[in-house]
Amino acid sequence: MQKIHHIGPETLTFSDVKAVIEKKIPLALSDLARQKISDCRAYLETKIAETDTFYYGINTGFGSLCNIKISDKDIAELQENLVLSHACGTGDEVPAEVVRLILFLKIKNLSYGYSGVRLTVAEKLVDLYNADILPVIYQQGSLGASGDLAPLAHLSLTLLGRGKVRVKGELQTSAEALQAAGIEPIHLAAKEGLALLNGTQFSTAYALHNLLRSEKLLKIANLCAAMSIDAFDCRLSPFNHQLHDIRPHAGQVKTAAFLWKILQESEIARREKNNVQDPYAFRCVPQVHGATADTVAYAKSVVTTEINAVTDNPNIFPATDDILSGGNFHAQPIALILDFTAIALAEIGSISERRTFQLISGQRGLPPFLTPHPGLHSGLMIAQYTAAGIVSQNKQFCTPASVDSIVSSNGQEDHVSMAANAATKLQKVVDNTERVLAIELLTAAQALDFRKPLRSAPTLEDLKEKYRTVVPFLEKDRLLSDDIHRTVEFIRDFRF
Repeated sequence: MQKIHHIGPETLTFSDVKAVIEKKIPLALSDLARQKISDCRAYLETKIAETDTFYYGINTGFGSLCNIKISDKDIAELQENLVLSHACGTGDEVPAEVVRLILFLKIKNLSYGYSGVRLTVAEKLVDLYNADILPVIYQQGSLGASGDLAPLAHLSLTLLGRGKVRVKGELQTSAEALQAAGIEPIHLAAKEGLALLNGTQFSTAYALHNLLRSEKLLKIANLCAAMSIDAFDCRLSPFNHQLHDIRPHAGQVKTAAFLWKILQESEIARREKNNVQDPYAFRCVPQVHGATADTVAYAKSVVTTEINAVTDNPNIFPATDDILSGGNFHAQPIALILDFTAIALAEIGSISERRTFQLISGQRGLPPFLTPHPGLHSGLMIAQYTAAGIVSQNKQFCTPASVDSIVSSNGQEDHVSMAANAATKLQKVVDNTERVLAIELLTAAQALDFRKPLRSAPTLEDLKEKYRTVVPFLEKDRLLSDDIHRTVEFIRDFRF
């Protein structure tokens, strides 16, 4: 029997979401979610029928048009007009893995029963997710304030049989994909368009996706650093626990312990050293990698709260007979950690490039540019240029988006988070950091081979042996771009 994840108002952890996404476990609304969604909708319909009160976005216009009352007969048209008018996205398409997360998080948001949608709306989103029908969403268009309006409008178009989708990577119209999957399009009712468009799911999905990637890159970075430390014939004293016990930042302590443990078994590390100290790029790995690890841990705590939150507007509270208009769609908490994570990941790339630079510099018994035939062959000279160029680009991407704001909606939406821009920038920083680490792995493995017959730690020798099945030792110059691309794939496929 196929496993199903029942999604509802129950708290989800990072690990829960990772398991559901990576294992492609089908979704179903939990019984509690179905009950809460149905009860909230019944309350809202009664409220609309019994009162002439203005409720934002339910029987009024949107944004600065919030004081315009909409007649009962036009309420359904109002919601569909909202989706169509807000589907203003442009730029590159959002990657498929992020679109799946957006769908997942929107379903989770609705499952709490504070949004006022009919049960069928949430069920149709579940159907899209399970059929792997992925709406085409564009990266540009959200200010990260009234929710990720434009991206979520493109998501919502699919429910109406409008717009485009991708199925197994192939571009189709939504109408074609829904028909093939046996899913009927829907007509939106009161409040439903607004519930679908308001929310931080675009920004949060990017944050979640890239934090999961960042966790893996930190592990790769520590292994690359360990290999580089041994290849550069460094001392182990900087990783002694006594140093870190007196400055006990969690990430620093954990990183130092990892390096100390793994390198104790290295023949290279155990031999007598001539150098009194090592450059910071080696000596300060616990402090730099550890600070990034702590940043990622903090960002995860913020995103975990957001995953388990309701971020549309207005929200409906049947138990207290309240319909409250507020600002839970404002993505400032996500914007800040997106920027913070980008800065932290860029530092992993920055210190990695410095280790690469030191390894090719012809010091400590290593040949210049790590080629057996310097002069006739350039070895890894230009690979370091590439890493340096990427690191410099990362610095530009680390200009914070969250310190920016721009007035929109005729002044009604006068402070915005710019979380969406922070989100797409973070993706670029993570991609770039992965490439810089690939260049370090290429370089460290080459340098370590020059230490033979001395052996490094068994874990590192095993890593190098696996890597050598993908990228062989550089005996003479060859097309290094291919080596870098193969190394990136090796890192992505690597299992701990």
